[in-house]
Amino acid sequence: MVISISLVVLLTILAVIFLRNGGLKLSHAIVCALLGFLLASTSMAPTIHDGIGATANLVSGLHP
Repeated sequence: MVISISLVVLLTILAVIFLRNGGLKLSHAIVCALLGFLLASTSMAPTIHDGIGATANLVSGLHP
């Protein structure tokens, strides 16, 4: 749950930065958000969630 909230906050910050710099139009952001909501209601949602969790565990296990 903590990873999901952190990821949502990070993606929101990135979207705001892209919107302000002109690299992302409002229509593109809306389409991406709708795609996210639609993906969350499909049978792929657990697979995506597990993939994000596995990636987060991999990254947290790296030691520079």
